Amino acid sequence: MTENELIRTENLVRIFKSGGSEVHALDGVSLCIRQGGLTILNGKSGSGKTTLINQLSALDQPTSGSVWFEGQELSALPERERDKIRRTRMGIVFQSVALISTMTALENVEFGLRVAGVPAAGRKERALECLEYVGLGKRAGHLPQEMSGGEQQRVAIARAIAHRPAVIFADEPTAQLDSGMGLQVVSVFKKLIAEQGATVIMTTHDPDLMQVADSVFTLRDGRLLDPVEGGETP
Repeated sequence: MTENELIRTENLVRIFKSGGSEVHALDGVSLCIRQGGLTILNGKSGSGKTTLINQLSALDQPTSGSVWFEGQELSALPERERDKIRRTRMGIVFQSVALISTMTALENVEFGLRVAGVPAAGRKERALECLEYVGLGKRAGHLPQEMSGGEQQRVAIARAIAHRPAVIFADEPTAQLDSGMGLQVVSVFKKLIAEQGATVIMTTHDPDLMQVADSVFTLRDGRLLDPVEGGETP
């Protein structure tokens, strides 16, 4: 591992079967993501960015190549160990929000803590602390359907950060939001980075968000472009 390295991939390949043909969703992707800051995986629809974030977050396994996280080769671990790392060391924010509709904002965040294996004592206090951090302390008792899209995403962020993960993954978290609500979500990520040294990895095809990223990896047809073509920026 290099200094401050959090995630590394080596010649990552992911092939899906489609009828009688093969789709190379990822084709030899090698990258390094360091601790801290906002890293954006950029690319048009079908470029492979969602497939890549699924590999980095251990939601999917590569066809070949490897994914390393905190010095461990994720792709070589048994499924049970990968699941444990994902529950305890990673936070995930989905485009669809994935909140439980019958639970309040507070209960949704508490449930995330329970899944992560956090002891019952102190779960409620920690959940409320995280909701207040994302500006939703007064909405703790509301159900998801009683909140705006931006508020729902901020609840999802509170749930993702509650167990203090090493990295937060966010797959197109602003895609279904208007520009104002999208900026609210990104501002929470930037606040986490500035105040808590968080590491956030986000997929997007929104060119406006490139301006706030600390580094950008651009994908095209499953391949990582060179920096001069839109790959990593310092």
